[in-house]
Amino acid sequence: MRAQFVLSEIGVGLRRNLTMTFAVIVSVALSLALFGGALLMREQVSTMKDYWYDKVNVSIFLCNKTDASTSPKCAKGAVTKQQREQIQADLKKMDIVENVIHETAEEAFKHYKEQYGDTAIASVITPDQMQESIRVKLKDPEKYKVVATAFAGRDGIESVQDQRSILETLFNMMRSVNYAAVALMLLMLVIALMLIINTVRVSAFSRRRETGIMRLVGASSFYIQMPFIMEAAFSGLIGGAFACVLLVAGRYFLVDHGLNLAEQMPLVNFIGWDVVLAQLPLVIVIGLLMPSVAAFIALRKYLKV
Repeated sequence: MRAQFVLSEIGVGLRRNLTMTFAVIVSVALSLALFGGALLMREQVSTMKDYWYDKVNVSIFLCNKTDASTSPKCAKGAVTKQQREQIQADLKKMDIVENVIHETAEEAFKHYKEQYGDTAIASVITPDQMQESIRVKLKDPEKYKVVATAFAGRDGIESVQDQRSILETLFNMMRSVNYAAVALMLLMLVIALMLIINTVRVSAFSRRRETGIMRLVGASSFYIQMPFIMEAAFSGLIGGAFACVLLVAGRYFLVDHGLNLAEQMPLVNFIGWDVVLAQLPLVIVIGLLMPSVAAFIALRKYLKV
């Protein structure tokens, strides 16, 4: 009987404040969708880092004849065979080095022609202008500075470059987008909480006579407050469900179909469905608890029982 009464009161409250309930659902859905999107963006950045950092190398570019006349670092001339072999030997002795690959100027020219053969500048580039290099695969890409410190400035070396720096611009941009999504999510969350509190206030005020009677007949505070809390929880649950639909639809239409980014951007390792689905329970739980807690706090202030 009590459960039936609580459910009937929930239905009455939702009907009386239908427009505000709808506003709460939309606000909760948008704020939680942004929250889920921020979580997925963070996972995407982490996935891309793991994927690309595992593939990037430290490149040690050796001096050639052209560098000897143009670069102060190669003032002593082009790299000699002895210098090259000593550099390779020293690299292989380092514990942080996983693999060392030597690329000759001819191989570098061949790769350049494969990638940029259709451009105008490719027609005037000659093999002797290309730099031979040593590609160093590190066990931990974060320890690039160890290699840079050990080999920068040595005879025969023109420069030491960490390919991670090429990716940092992309990762920084993705972090900025993530921060913007978090800021917008917080704004929407505040709006949703304000709407929930106002909805509870209006609902409590419209039913002040009923709650007064319930108080007179000995109903407990929790029993009186329960319908209001359940109304907010129900709205939040519906909003959380819509947020999950938005997240799934976003992954489906942006990556797999619609824009089909997975096919158009094959070099990007997008997060899988398992990552997306793993975030949905958290979104649902927050959607259920956030309005309930907000309603409970609002009732302590506005519902005098």
